[in-house]
Amino acid sequence: MPLIIGVTGGIGCGKSTVAQAFSALGIETLDADDLVHTISAPDGSAYPEIVALFGDAAVQPDGTLDRAFIRQQIFADPEMRSRLEAIVHPRVGEETALRIAQWRGPYGLWIVPLLLEKPGLREHADRILVVDCQEAQQIARVIASRGLHEDEIRAIMATQCSRDQRLSSADDILDNSGPPENLAAHVARLDRFYRTLANTRTG
Repeated sequence: MPLIIGVTGGIGCGKSTVAQAFSALGIETLDADDLVHTISAPDGSAYPEIVALFGDAAVQPDGTLDRAFIRQQIFADPEMRSRLEAIVHPRVGEETALRIAQWRGPYGLWIVPLLLEKPGLREHADRILVVDCQEAQQIARVIASRGLHEDEIRAIMATQCSRDQRLSSADDILDNSGPPENLAAHVARLDRFYRTLANTRTG
């Protein structure tokens, strides 16, 4: 069984960018957000229940879910959030187990934004890697990449651990506050470390 590195970090810290850098080194990655999008696509297993929960207002003309509308609903109503999670999380968990079982490398990355917030998740990871940057950078990056307003970003951040909580829970920390060209060296260092750990565990 490969070493499972649970990757987390606040919105805008660059988890996906980090995952791409590891992938370039041949490391298998699994992003929980990607699984959510897969199962909630029009042909996905969770789609009918999500539409039933939020109604036709949650469906765009092309048949895809209006994720901005759903985001507004669940931030306004915690009960709706809980009901959505009850639909999505079990399916994501099943798909996660199936995909990780197919990993063949010495280790893999499991990217989960709420890895530390949701009970029972961190126990499935052998190590916790926190991708970190300053709060101001998080906000600026999300505004640039996703076009959200600052109040929307802060509402998302409020559902996540504080930066201090994440850092105190980390086994490893990747500082992603610098320019993009600095990332490769950080990833290469961690890659060597994780390969050594995996070899030690199986040796």
